Amino acid sequence: MALGIFASARRSRSTLLVGLLLLTLGLAAVLAHQAYDATRDHRITAERTLRDYAATAAWEFNAHAKEELWQALVYAFRPCKAIETTSARHASLPPPDILAAEAKKLEACSCTLVLDTDYYFLVDFRDGRTTFAGASAPAIGPEWLTDTVTAHAATSYEKGWEFATIFHGDGPHARAIVYTLKRDSGGAPVAAYGFVIDPQRFGEAAYTRVMKKWQLLPYALTHGMPNDSLLRLSVLSANGDEIYGSAADFDDAISGTAEWKPFFGGMMTHVSMRPEAAERLVIGGLPRSRLPLLLGVLAMTAALIVVAVVQLRREAELARLRSDFVSSVSHELRTPLAQIRMFAETLLLGRVRSDAERTRSMEIIDQEARRLAHLVENVLHFSRAERQSLRLCPVPTLLAPQVQETAESFAPIARARRVDVRLALDETVAVRVDRNALRQMLLNLLDNAIKYGPVGQTVTVGVRAHGARARIWVEDEGPGIDPTQRERIFDPFFRIDRDANSAIGGSGIGLSVVRELAVMHGGRAYTEAGERGARFVIELDRVPDGSAAVAIPEDDPARRNGGPPSDETSRLNVQV
Repeated sequence: MALGIFASARRSRSTLLVGLLLLTLGLAAVLAHQAYDATRDHRITAERTLRDYAATAAWEFNAHAKEELWQALVYAFRPCKAIETTSARHASLPPPDILAAEAKKLEACSCTLVLDTDYYFLVDFRDGRTTFAGASAPAIGPEWLTDTVTAHAATSYEKGWEFATIFHGDGPHARAIVYTLKRDSGGAPVAAYGFVIDPQRFGEAAYTRVMKKWQLLPYALTHGMPNDSLLRLSVLSANGDEIYGSAADFDDAISGTAEWKPFFGGMMTHVSMRPEAAERLVIGGLPRSRLPLLLGVLAMTAALIVVAVVQLRREAELARLRSDFVSSVSHELRTPLAQIRMFAETLLLGRVRSDAERTRSMEIIDQEARRLAHLVENVLHFSRAERQSLRLCPVPTLLAPQVQETAESFAPIARARRVDVRLALDETVAVRVDRNALRQMLLNLLDNAIKYGPVGQTVTVGVRAHGARARIWVEDEGPGIDPTQRERIFDPFFRIDRDANSAIGGSGIGLSVVRELAVMHGGRAYTEAGERGARFVIELDRVPDGSAAVAIPEDDPARRNGGPPSDETSRLNVQV
C-alpha cells in the first residue's frame, strides 16, 4: 500500500515537472515572439524615419534647385516682359532671337545660370505659325511643336505662372520644352516664347551646385558629411527618365520622393539613403533581423526541455531500478541469513543425528556465509564506485595462482548447484592489478555464470596472453546474451527481461562492478558468444615478462623455499 502511494506520488511529481517544462517552452516561445515583434517594430520605425529623412532631403533639394532654376528662367525670359501683345493678326511680334541675344548677355555678365539650349522658338497662336532661332536645327517638327504648345497653353498653363515645361520623347531623343506665355489685355493667349533643351542639360549645373553647396539633411545629424556620402539623388522627368543623378550608387531599399511645382512639367526628385548612413541618422542604427537567433534560442530551449524530459524519464527509471535493487538485495540477504540461522539453531539445539549431518550443516553455513560476504562486498564496491571513493593498489601479479585461488574459494557455492569449474590458465601471464579487486571481479563473473546457467553445467575460467593485453574470461553453458543487450547488461540495475521475470534472484550490480573495476585498471570488460553459452571477458594490460618474478605471490610455497613456482601455480588445465 505504502509503495503504491509512493509510486503514485512520484508519477504525479514527474507529470508536474513535465507540465512545468512544457509551460517553460511556451513562455520561451511567447518571449521569442515578443522579441521578434519588438525588433520588427524597431526596424519598421527606423526605416520609416530614414524614408522621412530621404523625403526631407528631396524636398530640401527641390527648394534650392527651384530657386536656382527659377532665377535662371526669369532672366532668360526677361525680354518677353516688355513685349506688348494684341489679338490683332496684323500686329507683329519680336522674333525669338531676343531670347538668344539675352542668353549671350547673361553668359557675358555671369550674373545667373545660363541654360545650354538647342534653339529658341516663337509660336504665334493668332496664325499658328512657328519661327525658330539658334544654331541647332529643330529636332521637333514645327507642326507638332505648335500643336503641343497650343494645347498645353490652353489646358494646363495656369494664371500666375511665369513659365511652363513639357517633356517630349525618351532616351537620347528626349527633349524638354520650356516656354512663357504672352496674353492680350483680355487674358487670351497670343504667343509663346520658349526654347528646346536636352533634359540631361536642363538644370544640371543648378543640381550640381545644390548638391555641393547646400546641406540637404540637418547638420545635427550629418555633422557636415557630404551629401553624396549619405544619399543618392535622382531628378526624374514626367515620363520617369533620369534627368540628373548624383555619383553615389547603392541599394534603393530606403528612399523618399518630392515633386516639383506643376510648371516644371511633373519633375520629381528621388532620394535613396545609403544603408551605412542608418548608423549615423538613427539612434542605434538599423536593427538587423534577429529571427535566426531567436529561432536558434527557441530550438535550443526545446532541445534542452526534451533532454530534461528524457532525463526525468531516466531518473524515474533509475528510481524504479533502485527500488527493485533494494527489494532484490533484501531478498538476497534474507535467503542466506535464513539458511545460516536455521542450521545454526539445528546445531545449537543438538538436533543432528549423525556426524555427517553435523558436517553438512556446517558446510551449508559456510557456503551461505560466503554468499552473504560476496553480496556485501559487491554492494560496498558499488557504493564506493558511485561515490568515487574506491581506491585500488595494483601490483604486478601472476594471474594463474590468483584465478585458481578464487575458483577454489568459490567451489562450495558451485558444488551446491552441481557445477564443475574448469580452469585453462597460462601461468606466465602477469598484470598490474589490485588482488582484492581481481578476486571480486572473478567472483561476480562466476556467480553470474552459475546463477543464470543450467544445473550441472561446466563453467570454464581461462587466462591467456592477447598481444599487449591479458584476457581473463568466464564461459558458461547458458542461453547466451542477445547481441543487442551485450552492452546494456553492464549498466547498473539492468537485468535481461527473461531473468527479471524469472525466479532467479539478483541485484543487477555484479557486472556493473566488474566493468567499473576493469576500467579503473585501464582495461575493459565485455561479453561475447562462447562455444556453448556466454563468455565474459576482462582485458588488462600485461606487465613485461621480466616482471614475472616479482609477480609471484609471496605465499607461494616455492617462493618460500627459494625455488621456482610450484606445480600448483603452473597448471594449464585443472578441475575444481
